[in-house]
Amino acid sequence: MKAQILERYGIIESSPLHFVEVPNPIPKPGEVLIDVEACAICRTDLHVIENELREQLPGKNLPLIPGHQIVGRVIGFGKGSSRYKIGDRVGVAWLRSTDQSCDYCKSGRENLCEAAKFTGYSENGGYAEKAVASEDYVYPLSSSENPASLAPLLCAGIIGYRSLRRASLPYGGNLGIFGFGSSAHIVIQLALSRGAKVYVITREERHRELARKLGAHFSGENVKELPVLLDSAILFAPVGTLVPEALRSLKKGGTLSLAGIHMSPIPSLDYERDLFYEKNLCSVTANTREDGRALLKEALELPVRTQVTTYSLSEANRALQDLKADRIAGSGVLIR
Repeated sequence: MKAQILERYGIIESSPLHFVEVPNPIPKPGEVLIDVEACAICRTDLHVIENELREQLPGKNLPLIPGHQIVGRVIGFGKGSSRYKIGDRVGVAWLRSTDQSCDYCKSGRENLCEAAKFTGYSENGGYAEKAVASEDYVYPLSSSENPASLAPLLCAGIIGYRSLRRASLPYGGNLGIFGFGSSAHIVIQLALSRGAKVYVITREERHRELARKLGAHFSGENVKELPVLLDSAILFAPVGTLVPEALRSLKKGGTLSLAGIHMSPIPSLDYERDLFYEKNLCSVTANTREDGRALLKEALELPVRTQVTTYSLSEANRALQDLKADRIAGSGVLIR
């Protein structure tokens, strides 16, 4: 099969991925073999490729096939796998496996499992023609939908959903979104369905335009332009200097949710100015499978409509370069 292989870490501008022929993966017991139709790209992929997660999470030794928003058809099984049948469309997300026995897993917090593994980081992912995954961590998907439209739901959607939950948005409240990329363009649709008014801060005009198109009450470039105080906010931009500014934009008792897996250094916070009056600051770490099931159910019912820019699998370097340079409005997706 053809796959994009990372053999050495490097900045994406150096095109570190190599499109080469590699052996087909072989499913282990309890795994399914998937013919990949689409794999959405993600800022986490950039962090993996540029080796920015080394201090947070143990990864796989190189070479590595990145990619963790996989949509495809089941074409084979490992021993004992029985949950799916040949031809079923499935999705694979970032959370690849957990020990299912630790205190975190047993208390519904498997996203914090010390033994967790991650697709496209701990093990090979979906920048390939075929992939394998545990059937216990695979999601059933609609056969009638466009696979490229479904792919962003597998991380941008799921992490956005968890970030919105962590932000404790009251029904009909004011939600601030800082940074308007793949995840944010899904979250705004979820928030509006909860009766919220959404206020977007993002530096690129094309992203502000998409936010307005999707129903943002306000879309601007600078936090100081916000016309109201916020009940809740989500910081998607991996920019630590925005944390104190976002906290200052909250009402008393408001919550700021930090959605990124990686962020530049956060400046010192002033307790009186930034955190007093019971303001809440919380991070988001991976996802649980329940998050995935809930998001996919809600996305189908609303329905959530993803805006995608597609690239061929061979163009992965260019797609990620466009992502890093903020040239993609919505989500970028690699297709066969």
